Amino acid sequence: MDTGEYGARQNPARRRGRRLLRALLAALITTAVVLPLSAAARPQIPAPAPAQLPPVTRATLPRAYAANRANALEAARLAAAYGDTARARAERALADRRLLAFDGRGAGRAIEVLGDLARADRIAVLVPGSDTSLGTYARFRATATALAARLGREAPPGTATAVVAWLGYDTPGTVSTTVLTPDRADQAAPALRDFVRQLHVIAGPSAHVTLLCHSYGSVVCGRAADRLAVDDIALVGSPGTGADDVAALHTTARVWAARGGDDWVAEVPHVRADLFGTTVGFGTDPVDPAFGARVFAAGDGGHSDYFRPGSVSLANLARIVLGEQAEVSGA
Repeated sequence: MDTGEYGARQNPARRRGRRLLRALLAALITTAVVLPLSAAARPQIPAPAPAQLPPVTRATLPRAYAANRANALEAARLAAAYGDTARARAERALADRRLLAFDGRGAGRAIEVLGDLARADRIAVLVPGSDTSLGTYARFRATATALAARLGREAPPGTATAVVAWLGYDTPGTVSTTVLTPDRADQAAPALRDFVRQLHVIAGPSAHVTLLCHSYGSVVCGRAADRLAVDDIALVGSPGTGADDVAALHTTARVWAARGGDDWVAEVPHVRADLFGTTVGFGTDPVDPAFGARVFAAGDGGHSDYFRPGSVSLANLARIVLGEQAEVSGA
């Protein structure tokens, strides 16, 4: 008897993994033709090139904000002239905010600061997951504003905080082959490392930086982790990081993980395989004890509820950012 086949028949997790691989292979074959054709037919909204700025320092931070606001306003004008009123409205709103970076081309990128970054002792960087773009930015920003409000209430006297909404990469679509592979995360990782280095130039080397990585954003954080000067990495609603365990991330940061009780990502089989030279899946579940993260409570929320005001998960994320490890409640 072939004990390997017998084991597969007796092991439900392995059977689910094999079914997933078959489904992913079918999806890859189907969308390899469909998606490029549809993307080629999609019109591009006109937008200016990003503002050309030298590396930002504490002294030049106001100048960078002003240049990126002007760029966002010009992008809004071009989008309105093109007839895309929704995009124009989103970019016009961004033109009133503190932007460390802005790029209105394609799906768009923006890095927004909430708080006084130059004087912040504690900085939270939010790394978003799939389907985050300038068109859906308001939804992403809501998570940043909820965290900023919580930190404002909870920070000890004399502690200055800042939250950064880092839409610094082209996120994959939820219904696409790109969300099944680490390719977008591999492309994003160098930009995230560079950005964290820039944060320490602006706020100073002693600033405590926490990455809060949601969904596919946790894959980005996992790919960047080995050369990131951060103190904490929190993974929420994660499909995996591409690493088998915390040790494989090669980071000195504390690694945290949580999943809400109603998060559909719990149903995603945590496997990783090579299909015709393409890596599919992200490996070990970060809330599995075998991964080795510090698992914390996230309540009964769903995939989009980790930053919901008043939630258990938001309270714990704020404690992580503030360095109150002993106060973080376990799962």
